[in-house]
Amino acid sequence: MKIQIKEICEARGISSAYALAKLTKLNMPTAYRAFSNDIKQFTPQTLNALCDGLSCEPNDIFGYNKPQIVKPHLPAMGAEKLAKQPQTPETTATESDLMTVAEIMRYLGKSESSVLRYIKKYGLKADKVGRGWKILRKDVLEFEQSDFYINEAKR
Repeated sequence: MKIQIKEICEARGISSAYALAKLTKLNMPTAYRAFSNDIKQFTPQTLNALCDGLSCEPNDIFGYNKPQIVKPHLPAMGAEKLAKQPQTPETTATESDLMTVAEIMRYLGKSESSVLRYIKKYGLKADKVGRGWKILRKDVLEFEQSDFYINEAKR
């Protein structure tokens, strides 16, 4: 969030906090903080006086630069093909590439608590989605081949 009062004032030819105070009828300390973009909070009266005096909307005063979130792309192919091909950023996971805890329970023949323990303690890669977990099929296959799981299965 960025306060843009000084930029609005410059665009309108207002060059000082004193001129802003005269135009908006704000007291001098408030006008100075507003002019220097150092105002921490706005009362409705202050915001209204600024908008009326500068002929602008509240959206003009508050600038927001939405941060770009870069999400990792997941592969969109079966686990068999994935082992042979490198992962590229253009591919995404399909529903058939994802498994739920229940599907992993059936596949591995383990209980729900065991699968959750694998996720939370032993490095089975998974993403929390809502109340459940989604796991890439390739990650389950890799975990199944891990030394930990092979030794665990012998018990």
